[in-house]
Amino acid sequence: MFLEFFYLLRLRGLEVSINEWMTLVEALDKGLANSSLMGFYRLCRSILIKTESDYDKFDQVFAEYFRNVETPEVLPEEFWKWLSESERERALDDLGDQDLFARELDELLKMFEERIKEQKEKHDGGTYWIGTGGTSPMGRGGYNPSGIRVGGKSRHKTALQVAGERNFKDFREDTILDIRQFQMAFRKLRQYSSRVDGEERELDIDKTIDETCDNGGMLRLAYEKPRKNTVKVLLLIDSDGSMLPYSRLCNRLFQAVSRSNHFKDLKIYYFHNAIYDNLYTTPHCKMRDSVETEWVFNRLDQEYKVIFVGDAAMAPSELYRKGGNAIIGLFNKETGMEWFLKFKKRFKKQIWLNPIAKESWEYTYGSQTIQDIGEVFPMFELTLDGLEAGIKKLLVR
Repeated sequence: MFLEFFYLLRLRGLEVSINEWMTLVEALDKGLANSSLMGFYRLCRSILIKTESDYDKFDQVFAEYFRNVETPEVLPEEFWKWLSESERERALDDLGDQDLFARELDELLKMFEERIKEQKEKHDGGTYWIGTGGTSPMGRGGYNPSGIRVGGKSRHKTALQVAGERNFKDFREDTILDIRQFQMAFRKLRQYSSRVDGEERELDIDKTIDETCDNGGMLRLAYEKPRKNTVKVLLLIDSDGSMLPYSRLCNRLFQAVSRSNHFKDLKIYYFHNAIYDNLYTTPHCKMRDSVETEWVFNRLDQEYKVIFVGDAAMAPSELYRKGGNAIIGLFNKETGMEWFLKFKKRFKKQIWLNPIAKESWEYTYGSQTIQDIGEVFPMFELTLDGLEAGIKKLLVR
């Protein structure tokens, strides 16, 4: 059973023993995968993978082996309950009575307000009210191809989508970015610092090496004037939603920047998906912790180096529509793209650091907005190489 998958796991460097594989087979015989590919994915990972540092390798192999498998796992969770608990069998294409018409955000918000006024009691499993586990275009825990999620977490992704997202990429021991690596990359921004007039009293390592070589290998020290810290950085971090899998990575970046003493000034604000009328001083993006974006513009001069950190993945309406703000109750008169273009015009240097692997930018969720934002700001992967390339971009005079 799936022997090719077993051999592929071992071929790609994962240490899967025969005993572990037989345990997996026994678990499958007992129905612990719940007859779904997502169940099989989770069961395999829990039995075969011994350390979280191998999760990313497993995801890559899983996506490679099952890439051509079609799965109906986008069906409601209740549907799988019917299959497992009911005596009758239900056709796989039976999604229940629901409206599959994809609506624009403004129409959904209008419907949302109407339901709030009309609804008088709790509803579950329905097609109309705000509830849980149903096919209504608003609620949580159910299924609808487009709608508003009220609380809870996003669900109903296929196993291939989950594996392809590589949510555990930053757990790998061979690719983990630690705080010191981030700090070393940011040190390169010191090249923007100006020299202070006065005595040459700081050791110039590069010049010392050159002069020592010219002196036949006999040490000759070279000094330079000290630098005056003139670097000013504005760090803008996308928070919550699709950025949750990268929170550990972004936290390391935040700590590295916060501890750095290479900046004359550092400002850090948060946003959700796109920038609108407000920026936030905490990653929770609550209005009580907000400041007006226009106020930030007026306070900071054009010499600030702007670094955006985010996956740039969102619904197109969030980027291009007035009122596209995904936070219920907030209406933006200017689109997210208009605000991004304002940043482009206001500040001389900007880069965008994206935690999604560059190879996925063209086909992952939000590929359209990733491409569009990448045309406004130079976009780099949030890896050590990507960060260093981005810093070099900021250093171009």
